[in-house]
Amino acid sequence: MLPFRQVDVFSAEPWLGNPLAVIHDADGLSDEQMAAIARWTNLSETTFLCAPTDPTADYRVRIWTTSGELPFAGHPTIGSAHAWLEAGGTPRDDVIVQECGFGLVRVRREPRLGFVAPPLRRSGEVEPELRARIVRALAVDESAVLGMAWADNGPGWVGVDLGSAAAVVGVVPDIAAFTDLKVAIVGRWDDAVAAELGADVEVRAFYADGRDFGEDPVTGSANAAVAQWLIGSGVLPDNYVARQGSVIGRNGRVHIESAPTGVWVSGDAVTRINGSIRVTDAVDAQPAGCS
Repeated sequence: MLPFRQVDVFSAEPWLGNPLAVIHDADGLSDEQMAAIARWTNLSETTFLCAPTDPTADYRVRIWTTSGELPFAGHPTIGSAHAWLEAGGTPRDDVIVQECGFGLVRVRREPRLGFVAPPLRRSGEVEPELRARIVRALAVDESAVLGMAWADNGPGWVGVDLGSAAAVVGVVPDIAAFTDLKVAIVGRWDDAVAAELGADVEVRAFYADGRDFGEDPVTGSANAAVAQWLIGSGVLPDNYVARQGSVIGRNGRVHIESAPTGVWVSGDAVTRINGSIRVTDAVDAQPAGCS
């Protein structure tokens, strides 16, 4: 039996954020066991907390989707840090240092848990053929796209600026056309609506792997990448709040702050399920630990 938590990330209100399954003390699990557990939880991500291999890190996290392992993801970073702290983890400093496939990620604790957005692995102009595919998949007119750029910090996002938040909310994607695309769309609310919602922009994130299509409830990595792209180009201010998930019955809030130390991506995290998970020998594999 291993300690287990299910954390609601990017919302303090029950059931309105993005759920994350967290397995503690996971050093003895094999890759096959981690993959099987992640498929079983059937959440967008399941994380496994392990002892760090880097002496400067507080813990190591392995991040699994239902189809494979990710080097980095945003809501698993905040949710894993929350679970680690709640289980008694004590950071060496005011800032938590998380080790993951991407490398070391700093996570601050105040005013809410947040991470420094990792450098973009790919940025810049999107190839014309890919741009045309994305426009078709979003089922919008080319003239509606104010900007498009690679904003890939690991998962493979392409960012699309549709200008207005209303345009973002109104998108009805062509699911069959998405195939293997990962697209984050963004638009701005006017001041009056922003004040009422407590959010300055609207974000939606769509992903497909050739078989399945989905819209992510609230996405830390996509928000981090979009912020780096649009703050860097002067389109968005240094500090803002993004709403995500409203079209699919969620109401997440992602807090963005550009500082000399980098672009910080922050949000609330609350444990909704706390218990243990029984790991059997159903998956016949030698433990690989967190190597």
